Amino acid sequence: MTATALTMTRARPAPSPGTITRRTHPLWFLLPAYALLLLFFVLPTVYQFIYAFTDWSGFKASINPVGLDNFGQLASDGTLFRALRITVVYAVLVAIFQNLFGFGLAVLLERDTVINRIARTFFLIPVLMSALAVGYIFQALFKGTGLLADTTWTIVVVSLIHAWKWMGLAMLIYLAGLKTIPLDVLEAARIDGASRWRTFWSVRAPLLAPAVTFNVATALLGSMNGFDVVQATTGGGPARTTELLNIFIYRTFGQGLFAQATTMSLVLFLMVVVFAFPVIRLLRARERSMS
Repeated sequence: MTATALTMTRARPAPSPGTITRRTHPLWFLLPAYALLLLFFVLPTVYQFIYAFTDWSGFKASINPVGLDNFGQLASDGTLFRALRITVVYAVLVAIFQNLFGFGLAVLLERDTVINRIARTFFLIPVLMSALAVGYIFQALFKGTGLLADTTWTIVVVSLIHAWKWMGLAMLIYLAGLKTIPLDVLEAARIDGASRWRTFWSVRAPLLAPAVTFNVATALLGSMNGFDVVQATTGGGPARTTELLNIFIYRTFGQGLFAQATTMSLVLFLMVVVFAFPVIRLLRARERSMS
């Protein structure tokens, strides 16, 4: 910038309080986005709350209100609670495995060498793959091994597959957190005589609290709404021991019991609110206490 332009910029008077300023980005530009949000998110959510209290099905021409009958019917049948329990176990296992794998990879591949950059790219490939494709690939790999036929350990196997698919994303977030740690903080720890191990766990690890919050939140929310990996790998078996709530909803819709399936969707929504959000809130509180 020349001296003349700099002088003109400094001498430019500020607009008076009564001056009308033209907006460069009018708010009505947001109307298409709001319309899509209303059409594909708000309205379906509202109708979900409405149809959960009706007898909507593929076997009736009319839709009538039934109050809490759908909830009572699902509560009396242990199938719903089994699916809820399996979903919670699956979500916890995925959150643990995905963060352990992502954190370990981030630490191993932190240095910016050529080999590490190539390795990071390879670990990101599963993130870009279709979840159904991942499920079918592992189904073919494990076919005949018995890993997908054990009623106790199959839920662990599918959790590992889900975590394997998304560990590259967790790795990136942890890498970003490691790269943003101020060097003067690490230097101060070295001057104080802290070893590399002590510096890592007492200085670097606490500063990764925002990355932990993001990765745990995405892992929990993604796995609690899981469907494709498990459906492609086991289809909910063996003996329905991996039947997540979304798979149960899918089967119920396929039977024409639309109101019951909508009620289950509402239960899943409430489960996320009751289970996942408090965990995220605790992590955010932990993050603020460490900052």
